[in-house]
Amino acid sequence: MKLLFDENLPGSLPQHLADLFPGSVHVRDVGLKQAADSVIWEFAVTQGFVIVSKDSDYRPMSALRGHPPKVIDLRVGNCTTATAADLLRRYSATIHTFVLDKTKSLLSLP
Repeated sequence: MKLLFDENLPGSLPQHLADLFPGSVHVRDVGLKQAADSVIWEFAVTQGFVIVSKDSDYRPMSALRGHPPKVIDLRVGNCTTATAADLLRRYSATIHTFVLDKTKSLLSLP
């Protein structure tokens, strides 16, 4: 499973989580820095990514459009890279289960 980290998350998260989520990238690394949410959404659909964001705009998009892509909504304020990585590591089993669930489009953590 590949995660696509939104601009509001640290750019080094893919490297910190490569052992759990290989192939993950940050939006800036694929030319989507400051791209509209709808553009990021379409990229995730066509490239098979799960969007990870703190941006509340993805919640209604997920409710209206369903999946793909699936969306992981991190409900944390400003945080360090280590804190974000630790959160995703702590919930990695939940994330993997969520991605396999054909009925769910949105996962909010924590």
